[in-house]
Order: sequence, then C-alpha cells, then structure tokens
Amino acid sequence: DDGVRLAGRIVETEAYCGPEDQAAHSRNGHRSPRNEVMYGKPGLAYVYFTYGMHHCMNVVCGAVDEPVAVLIRALEPIDGVERMFANRAGDKPRKHPLRERDLCSGPARLCQAMEIDLGLNGLDLTSDKRMWIEPRTRAPADVVHTTRVGIGEEGEWVEAPLRWYIRDCAHVSRR
Repeated sequence: DDGVRLAGRIVETEAYCGPEDQAAHSRNGHRSPRNEVMYGKPGLAYVYFTYGMHHCMNVVCGAVDEPVAVLIRALEPIDGVERMFANRAGDKPRKHPLRERDLCSGPARLCQAMEIDLGLNGLDLTSDKRMWIEPRTRAPADVVHTTRVGIGEEGEWVEAPLRWYIRDCAHVSRR
C-alpha cells in the first residue's frame, strides 16, 4: 500500500435478483466456485473476471444463501484521479486522449481504474480497510430507473427495470 486513496461516488448500478433472474450468475440456483461469494452475507464484494480480460464488481445484497447482488457500473472519480489515469493508460496507444468522464464509466473501466481484481473477491465492504462503501454525503440527485445493459436473450429479464443512474451525470456508462 503506497497510501494513495482511490475514491469515487457511485453513479450507476444494476440489480441481479437471484435464481429467478435469468441474467444473474445465480440463475436457476446455479452455484459454482466463481459465484460462491454471491451466496455469502450482505456487504461482500463479488468480483469476477469476464471475457478473459475484464474484472467487474458487485456488492452482495441478499441474506446468506440468497444470491442477490448489485453491479457497480460507474463511478464519478473523486480522489486519486491521477493514479486512475495511470491505471487506465495501458500499453497500447490511444486514438483519443482518455477523458476523466471515461475513467470509471463502465464496470470494467472502474475496476481497472480502482485496482479492483480477483484478489478482492469476498472482501467485506462493511469492515475491511482496503476497500469500503461510505454513506452518501448529500441528498440523491434525480435518478433514472431503466433496463440493464447487455442483457440479450433472458426473456422477461431483458426489459426488467433494474438499472439506476444519476440523470445528467457525465460519468455514467450509458444513458
């Protein structure tokens, strides 16, 4: 730990509602080493690796053995912004310079910027000192309630309004 604090305000989330939710990793009661954390106590970080290249982070919300989680889709960077730029820089040259609004605008981008990987899977976000979620410090802004992103052929779950984002926030991944 080099003492650099990385922090952001959560501005976009998606809910995954357990075994009945056909877009959830726990659909139909599926339980595996990959999603076992979802079956744990509320407040745990469920971090997974997807497409062989990206990490995504959820917060477990259901009771023990009720695999419900919320995907953190986007953050508004607050502290450690220079470090976040360095974390997102990568090895390949970019066509366009990286903008602050794009640092954490998407679940994989925010994990890369915030140094979230499988080593944090199962972390207790209510008590651990490496990563945690703080209560909000101001009243919520105008929040949009809509469908989730990238839900393809999961029947009624495609249109389920299980995504929330702050209206007019430049840091959300999709409007």
